[in-house]
Amino acid sequence: MEKTKNFKIKEKDVIVPSDVPKKIRSRYVKNYLDMTRNSGRLMLFAGDQKIEHLNNDFYGKGIHIDDASPEHLFRVASNARIGVFATQRGLIAEYGADYKNIQYLIKLNSKTNLIKTEQRDPLNGKITDIEEVIEFKEISGLKILGVGYTVYLGSEYEAEMLREASRMVYEAHKNGLLTVLWIYPRGKAVKDEKDAHLIAGATGVAACLGTDFVKINPPQKEGKYVTEALKEAVLAAGRTKVVCAGGSSVDVKAFLQRLYDQIEIGIAGSATGRNIHQKSLKQAVAMCNAIYAINVEGKNVEEALNIYEKGK
Repeated sequence: MEKTKNFKIKEKDVIVPSDVPKKIRSRYVKNYLDMTRNSGRLMLFAGDQKIEHLNNDFYGKGIHIDDASPEHLFRVASNARIGVFATQRGLIAEYGADYKNIQYLIKLNSKTNLIKTEQRDPLNGKITDIEEVIEFKEISGLKILGVGYTVYLGSEYEAEMLREASRMVYEAHKNGLLTVLWIYPRGKAVKDEKDAHLIAGATGVAACLGTDFVKINPPQKEGKYVTEALKEAVLAAGRTKVVCAGGSSVDVKAFLQRLYDQIEIGIAGSATGRNIHQKSLKQAVAMCNAIYAINVEGKNVEEALNIYEKGK
């Protein structure tokens, strides 16, 4: 059995980017430690799919009826151990006052999946901006620690998204906020979205944009995950930390094993949505706690699975 590994960092261990003003550095460091729960690793609970995938991820066969209501996301995030809950500003405005204990990350851009790549290359434009986030943070008093943005590399519109992402990182750091970029190769020019070499290129782009974390889809070959290939992506990212998307719902033990293997080769956490929120409230909270145990506390698969089984 693998041993539990402890991941703990302190203020002095946080590398502060040079675009964070000196008077804001302490705020940035606090947000970094809070968002990673003093681990340097990110456990991001993704709740942005209500725009991205419409209601397909929230209602239907194999999805617990708890997930039919948007408030399920907040109930899970409020009762579970997570680093940060990522969703759109409007949804946080609707429910945030009732869930002030949650740490939030606001997605600045979103789009539906109705327009397919064969119709038009993807463009994910902003639906809110940093100025609105800062104002909302002050008005609401909520724990808004960071912002996120999606870029589709290979799209004919990638230049526009890259400009917006670069601006987001700069403005966020100026205000002491953390940044996460969702970067996916996608468009007519992209032959294989899950190619390991191409995904490593995407994490290198993330480093050039100066983001703190980059979320990627892990590479696959012939429909199977190639975890070992993630090493190239970690190296290409430099000081930008790489987190992997959870993907569609799978067996709990298989998911936790994959996550553990990713952490072992240098991945700095996970961004998980469907594998959490498609469960009942009790099971979703237990799943969060199991993922947190591996991501943040360095526990092994057996320990994390035991946490899930006891909690569900």
